[in-house]
Amino acid sequence: MTTQIPAGYTYGSTAPSPVSPEELAQLEASVLFTADDQEALRTAGDVLEDQVEDVLDVWYGFVAANPHLVAYFSTPDGTVLNDYLGRVRGRFGQWILDTCRRPHDREWLSYAHEIGLRHTFEKKNKTDDAPSVSHIPLRYMVAFIYPITATMRPFLAKKGHGEEDVERMHQAWFKAVTLQVILWLRPYSSDRW
Repeated sequence: MTTQIPAGYTYGSTAPSPVSPEELAQLEASVLFTADDQEALRTAGDVLEDQVEDVLDVWYGFVAANPHLVAYFSTPDGTVLNDYLGRVRGRFGQWILDTCRRPHDREWLSYAHEIGLRHTFEKKNKTDDAPSVSHIPLRYMVAFIYPITATMRPFLAKKGHGEEDVERMHQAWFKAVTLQVILWLRPYSSDRW
């Protein structure tokens, strides 16, 4: 699953998440994520495996079309960092497959926390030593749930699955993205919250 991913993909070797397995189970229940969703995601992983670059083209096109979003892959003076975009792209593609295939265990929790940290003042730009802006505001982390979910459905429908199966995969993807964004936001808040 990790062939030719740029440096920085550290799944399985990150610091532990402060979120406990019990808290994860409660979050999964809160977004109605079930074993059936995990199964639907595994099917989605098979459907998406050879479409990852096409999905990323859509997502990167969306970011590029919005100057306020591409700014987070730019220097503070606005120069787009194409090398940085490319390195992140490899990890983003792997994230699609990990979302579909990885079990929600401690390693998964820890990597979700690491992804969140990499969007905050604490770790943004450190993985790639990029001279970019210092963080991505929380509001854009939440806002990204919709485009990353809505744009996935056409890709899930491309392999001849029936409408019911496509909807099952799409709903599982929506729940999985929502769950991960919740986990990514943990580093944005103090323990008090």
